[in-house]
Amino acid sequence: MTEKPRAEPPWLKFYGSVPPTLDYPDISLYEGVARVAARSPHAVAWEYFGTRATYRQLVGDIDRCAALLTSLGLKTGERMLISMPTTPQGVIAFYAVNRIGAVAVMIHPLSTAAEITHYLDATGARMALVLDAFYATLAAATPSQALKAIVVASVTDPLPALKRAAFWLSKGHAIAPLPRDTRIHRWSEAMHAAPARWMSRRSADDEAVILFSGGTTALPKGIRLSNRAFVAQAIQAAAWCRLCEGNSMLAILPLFHGFGLAVCVNAVLMAGGTSILVPQFSAPIVAGLLKKRGANVLVGVPTLFDALTREPLLQRTDLSCLKLCFCGADTLPRVVKERFEALVKARGGDVKLLEGYGLTEAVSGIMAMPLDHYREGSIGVPFPDMFAKICAPDTTDEVPVGTEGEICLAGPAQMM
Repeated sequence: MTEKPRAEPPWLKFYGSVPPTLDYPDISLYEGVARVAARSPHAVAWEYFGTRATYRQLVGDIDRCAALLTSLGLKTGERMLISMPTTPQGVIAFYAVNRIGAVAVMIHPLSTAAEITHYLDATGARMALVLDAFYATLAAATPSQALKAIVVASVTDPLPALKRAAFWLSKGHAIAPLPRDTRIHRWSEAMHAAPARWMSRRSADDEAVILFSGGTTALPKGIRLSNRAFVAQAIQAAAWCRLCEGNSMLAILPLFHGFGLAVCVNAVLMAGGTSILVPQFSAPIVAGLLKKRGANVLVGVPTLFDALTREPLLQRTDLSCLKLCFCGADTLPRVVKERFEALVKARGGDVKLLEGYGLTEAVSGIMAMPLDHYREGSIGVPFPDMFAKICAPDTTDEVPVGTEGEICLAGPAQMM
């Protein structure tokens, strides 16, 4: 949809201090993070089970990973499969692939062998990053072209020795050893051995990411997203949520999901904040992180907030740290909203749980409730420079207010 709106959008009156239009630099995802590192090298970029990395360290790791991937044969324009939970290696590899000018294909780490076969054949990816616990499923996939290199990571790679040992004693010993295969490269070893290589720079309009969306019928479809779309969505989300340096967000939603990757990681990093990486959701883990880390921003789905209201640890936790909470992906029941807000207020905070809406075809969240308004049952209003209207099915003809139809969207965050 390329037509310009014929009149000023009626939702601008709800914008408050948010500008109706924003500036979007012609940069890649890697360049966006590198700019923050140049500006604030000592700010904390990510935290993972108590381990932290500054922006300078993050960019250094991205560059080393890009060198590793080029040494393994990944080239500009090629696709690489990333099958990882929300861990530092998944984040680093995502930006390293972009550094090379290749395309990151993000998939669910619990995908079946048949699903992985579909993803590999659909994208032509010949290289993959996978967690050691899920290597066997990846190896069982039967794509038309075999993988030429597999980088295998462990959830403990970023952790200090004592924590790695504790994990091995509790869970790690149950993970099957890797077979002898010349295609396998251990993350922890390969990252330190990678030679320096020339890196490619591609334009903002080049393809950067493929995310798969299940929809409601047939096999999941790959959605091609450009650097420009991802950068634009990050800038829009940061402006709407007032994200800035010093903010921290719990990255509970997974990397293969647009919301988890685009908002909880990319938008936070491009704003100079800290992404607190949570590889597996459970109410006690999230409650513990809120207690220890004091995150400012929490986003999730209704079931997450419902579970948190029932978590005993939160009944004893100071929640004054929370400044912003958004809920998406499904209808937020009013009882869950009210129960969560009451819990936060009882524990020293004052925050509203607001709804938002997004879709993978536009990267992720592209509309949400304003911070100072609430309307029950509403998904809010479009972000700056995003346009929406309700149309008669299979047309772009707008229908009268109150009439059911299809939502038609346009803006800089839309898919290629």
